[in-house]
Amino acid sequence: MSSDIANIAPAGAQPPIDPAVLAQLASSLFRGLPGDAPALPVQGAQPPATWAPGGSPLAASSGFSPNVPGTSPLQGQVPGSNLLPSSPSTSLSLVNRAPAALPQAQAGNGVPDKAFAALPAYEPRLAGFTDSAHLQQAPTAVASGNLETLSQQALHALSAGALRPSFVDVPDLGLGAVSSQSLLLASTAPQFYFVDAVTLPSGFITPAKPHPRGQIASTPQAQAGFDVNAVRRDFPILAERINGKPLVWLDNAATTHKPRQVIERIAHFYEHENSNIHRAAHTLAARATDAYEHAREVVRRFIHAPDAREVIFVRGTTEAINLVAQSWGGKNVAEGDEIIVSHLEHHANIVPWQQLAQAKGARLRVIPVDDQGQIRLDEYEKLLNDRTKLVAIGHVSNVLGTVVPVKEVVARARARGITTLIDGAQSIAHTPVNVQDLGADFFVFSGHKIFAPTGIGVLWGRREVLEAMPPWQGGGNMIADVTFEKTVFQPLPNTFEAGTGNIADAVGLGAALEYVERIGIEAISRYEHALVDYGMQQLALIPGLRLIGTVPGKASALSFVLDGYTTDEVGKALNAEGIAVRTGHHCAQPILRRFGVETAVRPSVAFYNTFEEIDLMVNEVRKLASRRSAMH
Repeated sequence: MSSDIANIAPAGAQPPIDPAVLAQLASSLFRGLPGDAPALPVQGAQPPATWAPGGSPLAASSGFSPNVPGTSPLQGQVPGSNLLPSSPSTSLSLVNRAPAALPQAQAGNGVPDKAFAALPAYEPRLAGFTDSAHLQQAPTAVASGNLETLSQQALHALSAGALRPSFVDVPDLGLGAVSSQSLLLASTAPQFYFVDAVTLPSGFITPAKPHPRGQIASTPQAQAGFDVNAVRRDFPILAERINGKPLVWLDNAATTHKPRQVIERIAHFYEHENSNIHRAAHTLAARATDAYEHAREVVRRFIHAPDAREVIFVRGTTEAINLVAQSWGGKNVAEGDEIIVSHLEHHANIVPWQQLAQAKGARLRVIPVDDQGQIRLDEYEKLLNDRTKLVAIGHVSNVLGTVVPVKEVVARARARGITTLIDGAQSIAHTPVNVQDLGADFFVFSGHKIFAPTGIGVLWGRREVLEAMPPWQGGGNMIADVTFEKTVFQPLPNTFEAGTGNIADAVGLGAALEYVERIGIEAISRYEHALVDYGMQQLALIPGLRLIGTVPGKASALSFVLDGYTTDEVGKALNAEGIAVRTGHHCAQPILRRFGVETAVRPSVAFYNTFEEIDLMVNEVRKLASRRSAMH
């Protein structure tokens, strides 16, 4: 064995790049005045890393740490045990991330650190500004030849094969020819020392092993440009502990958590802008009106609507659908007409149409689904006829996660002159939405499904369709003139915003959408699809577990039932470990009954969830399955 190792390790193998030298150069660069040449690290005798007396709890080989009081933990002695980046000290600057941000930074014991080994949110809050989720707001260039020199060294090390990128986003500091893209392209495949044959800085080549997670569905391309740990630091509630365990929030299809940026924006509104809108000459009214209308413009931009006046603020998806059913439906649906929905729908996209049909003597017709949970387009085509007045279809199923081909559904209806509505409650946070491309007459969604407050949502409607609809409610804000004989209504959007609206939470919705825009909905979608694919793969391996809905490419939801347990029992067992999932019928009883169940366990992911959290959930479910087997 020893002779084999000697043959693998080249003689005199030296680390290609010393993170300690990088850290010293970086600190020197930022301490110096502009134009000063950085002081090179002094070789030979060095001052002690810590001035604390021997035996003091502050004494440590790694020196003082700015992250926590006292001493930082010692570097690990075996692969995988390094809990902190190997840089011996931290400077609050972009360059302090250079060693740790490299896909493989050399540790003091010769074992490479990995980004996933760092403790989540273990840095000062300001460090978040150097992560990829915030780089669009950071300077795009750093005018320093010294930084370029550092990156050239790192690139040389990568091209030499000593350091290989893994699923890590290296921030692009605007260094011209040498950028994060250059670093990541130096190797086309991720390398892990505990899986692949990787050359360590000492020269030893680790033996390849099977991946502990099997075939992971995610790819470097799926996670490129997305830093989940940077995102997680923006969500204060993720630091909560439930039953003594870290919170694992897998109930995102019910509601999503709010980033600090949204919380602070709402607080700022109440501290500096609070007023009713549109109808006052004072300063706070002007501020509140500007904030509210800015949020409307952000919504228009986010869903690619042609006109902000087509954006109507409502309480949520349910209210938006009821508005259309009562206003548009009350005017346009008559006895004998037909309304089409699918078997996948949430109750909110069934009950209002059912009520309308009963009131008008119309008929509700249903698109069936196949055994995987996708709608049957061939059967849908048979339902369309001259009596069809409306097709109301969900974009993504809240139980199965099925992504419905709504563009095709809408196109077939529009070819016959049929009005269409898309329920985007479960799609808005997971996939790009362009209402002009989708082609529907209405698109509706709720703010709390996309990291905004509860009690705020959006109805978008095609302008000519909205203008032909009567007002849904009467009262203030939507009035141009009132006499006892006649009322003249305000034009869009005020026509459908009677009374004082939810001003602060509309502002919060705008902040949430801007937050998602900064990260990029396309990057979010790629990352989440990798999470869902991995979760489906791992859950499918558990004996006695039945997945509900198995359409490829599904979004967010991972619904299942487990033999020998009620769904409540599974939910309570997961909650005991700090894992939050939804159990019950999920306001979608028809589709669950289509699959022969009344309730299901529904984990659902968002972009702040991790593969490690999926593993925790899967392991707990596997334990439950094992206990059932032991009892039988």
